[in-house]
Amino acid sequence: MEQDNLLKKWLNNELTDSEKVLFSNQEDFALNQKIIDSAQLFNASKHTTIKDFEAFKKDYQNREANKSNTNWYKPYLRIAAILVVALGVYFTFFFNTTTTINTQIAEKTTIELPDHSQVTLNALTSINYKAKNWKENRSLNLDGEAYFKVAKGKTFDVKTTTGTITVVGTEFNVKNRDGYFEVQCFEGIVKIKSDTIVRQLKSGNTFKIYKGRFSENQTALEFPNWSQNRSSFDNIELSDVFSELERQYNIQITTDSINLKRKFSGVFTHKNLENALISITKPMNLSFKWSSKNSVVIYEMDN
Repeated sequence: MEQDNLLKKWLNNELTDSEKVLFSNQEDFALNQKIIDSAQLFNASKHTTIKDFEAFKKDYQNREANKSNTNWYKPYLRIAAILVVALGVYFTFFFNTTTTINTQIAEKTTIELPDHSQVTLNALTSINYKAKNWKENRSLNLDGEAYFKVAKGKTFDVKTTTGTITVVGTEFNVKNRDGYFEVQCFEGIVKIKSDTIVRQLKSGNTFKIYKGRFSENQTALEFPNWSQNRSSFDNIELSDVFSELERQYNIQITTDSINLKRKFSGVFTHKNLENALISITKPMNLSFKWSSKNSVVIYEMDN
């Protein structure tokens, strides 16, 4: 206690001569003096007043008390922050989750959408959609080829890089490959919008944009050929025919001195590769040979 009193009087410059001698002989005098000397190196604001020991002690105790009073709510802030993050994850996951379906080479699959509409995907095809609130917003994105059987309800949109197909309840096929966009309507009515082109197709009508050229036609089919394991072509370049063959059989095709822009019309099966190759090459006066287990070379036949 006596030491505290001496320190207080020293700070307030109130020590008597005898007390100064006593205080300077204490073990921590050098440390206290060093602290005071270092503090004087700092320039205080002109508006700052130096408080005495009791005032300093009182202010310090008040600050500590205020710190304790404000610390009580910090655990609640942490809990609130955790709840905010958790709710954000919940709403992001359950309200914005996109469902994606992909098929691989030589694979087809049929899925059922939340409204019981059915979609059959051809090989190397992808669709994605948001299942939440599906009945209020029936819309999906398509890359590849798919056959749709749409349940009756609100507007149903199929969005592609080339155009959007809009229906209410119908059966139709959409093909969206590189440079090849085609819609076939098998039942009901579909509306197509591609850039400035808008068309309404009825059952039996087809719409095609191939290599930048637009055409309309009719079909007597009740469903797309590929859904019955056959790929059909009407005046299509050989390069696209070979690409479809690779998708259906997981093979690599190389060509030797062939004009890949020649047009092909015909059908090949998905169940027998040898027959499929013959169906394509023979009408075009071409031949083929195997270079490895999964690689075939197609070339011009000698005349």
